[in-house]
Amino acid sequence: MNFCVVWINLIGSLLEKLLYLLYSALGTGLYCLLVLLFPLMRLVGGRYGYGLEQRLGRYPGRVALRRSGHSILWMHASSVGETQAAVILIDALLRSCASLRIFLTSTTEQGHRMAQSRLSEKVVCLLAPLDAPPAVRRAVRFLRPDLYIGLETELWPVLLTRLRAAGVPLLLLNGRISERSFGRYRRIRSFMQSFLAGFEAVAAISEADGLRFAGLGVPESRIQVCGNLKYDMPAEQMEHTRAAQRKRLGVAEQKVFVCGSTHEGEEAMLAPVYRKLAATFPVVWVVAPRHLERLPAVEALFRRLYLPFERYSELAGKERTAAVVLVDVMGDLADLYCGGDHIFCGGSLVDRGGHNVMEAARWGRPVCFGPYMKDFNDAAHLLQSTGGGFQVADADALTALLLHHHARPEAYLAACTRAAETAAGQRGAVARQAGIVCQCLASSRKTTNAAPFLP
Repeated sequence: MNFCVVWINLIGSLLEKLLYLLYSALGTGLYCLLVLLFPLMRLVGGRYGYGLEQRLGRYPGRVALRRSGHSILWMHASSVGETQAAVILIDALLRSCASLRIFLTSTTEQGHRMAQSRLSEKVVCLLAPLDAPPAVRRAVRFLRPDLYIGLETELWPVLLTRLRAAGVPLLLLNGRISERSFGRYRRIRSFMQSFLAGFEAVAAISEADGLRFAGLGVPESRIQVCGNLKYDMPAEQMEHTRAAQRKRLGVAEQKVFVCGSTHEGEEAMLAPVYRKLAATFPVVWVVAPRHLERLPAVEALFRRLYLPFERYSELAGKERTAAVVLVDVMGDLADLYCGGDHIFCGGSLVDRGGHNVMEAARWGRPVCFGPYMKDFNDAAHLLQSTGGGFQVADADALTALLLHHHARPEAYLAACTRAAETAAGQRGAVARQAGIVCQCLASSRKTTNAAPFLP
């Protein structure tokens, strides 16, 4: 029996190594192809050429990265959502950890642009290297970090393996794994476990996330449930944000119906909801498609439905003239939720897994969502159980609920209170996670010798 177990483990280890080698080989092939095509892609420009040099691990200049007494922290926030969390964490770290220099990398153009607009004076904002050995090797050699932090579910095998081999401590903060992703990862559990084992600590958003990380092989002793960084925002900042958003939308007494992160097909379902609301009370409909490349299709839909609209970017410095606002920028939705009165989270009337309902609930507004919430089922269930969130079967049910809240202001205000209280229960994450970072940095300073960094 023991002999069989040894053979099974040996075969599993070999398969794991083969899978990693295949992944690395494919990454190297892609890297070589991009190097060959680089002059053409640079000439063409657009999103395919955006920051390609940095994606290949070629960062600008040979700046003096290391200063006497400074620790270098490499934080990776893939896109806009993770960057929002990074902003909050970085502010806390710069206040609590002395002599810290931070490099923030992003995978997407939107995330990189948002990082630059919010953090350019505090940190160095770069694009992340492709998860291919040549690009990763260049990036690690250039940044020479004392600590690496991945946010949410940023699990890049080559990068994590290379950093671990270089002796760089790894942290996964604001960690989350959806039920759907967990099902996929579990099929390659041994492969996942091999590089998840490199994390010194995993700060999970919820108990369910923590259990899923444990189910993928992370030792329970390294998992802490810390809550979500995105919910830690002072009350005075909330009031300022709401006032600023409603001023930009040009509303005073009017209600604002915000539909965030909508997917293909949802705008057509939601248009009749807006029309029925508008027939009952003055309302501005704010629509924020999840993917900006869908803007032309959404605009065409509005024209077919004879719905006059304005782009959100055009409202800066001018008066709004249409009752429908189409959000055409990335990174503003979280604040736009604050200016809303009735909120719907998209990707849930169509089967796209839903989106982060707590991001809206933290502003003290009840959140509505459809039947498809696989990716954020935990948060949706929590809000439903407290009465701060409402799951609807379809657009007709959404209309009935919103009209009920309008006719029964006491029920609406009670739901606002419950949403705020539920979100408030998730706060404190920034202090807990910043503490993990500072503790890890202090520990690494004690154990690191003065040898040169040679990954």
